[in-house]
Amino acid sequence: MQWHLLCKKSDLVVDAGVAAMVNGEQVAVFYVPEAEQQVFAIGNWDPIGKANILSRGLVTHLEGQWAVASPLYKQHYSLLSGECLEEEVTTPAWPVKIEGEDVFIAQ
Repeated sequence: MQWHLLCKKSDLVVDAGVAAMVNGEQVAVFYVPEAEQQVFAIGNWDPIGKANILSRGLVTHLEGQWAVASPLYKQHYSLLSGECLEEEVTTPAWPVKIEGEDVFIAQ
């Protein structure tokens, strides 16, 4: 696994998502300072709503985990695994980390 610079911590919004392009794929990056991991990356593609929209969803703590609610049909996706909590679908998830002011994604 190799780590690649994704963005600066200052590019992120507390308790919200931003979209980034990583190797031609849209990634939704979430900064949740309350969470142990603090930063998460899942696919921006909502497999139910069929749109690149997850970065615009609301961050929540649901069923003991951090998740994002899709702005289209309100399904919740785990920020750790990308699994939908209500349906049998997933969106990709990538390991991410913060080192100083830099945010890295593993690929």
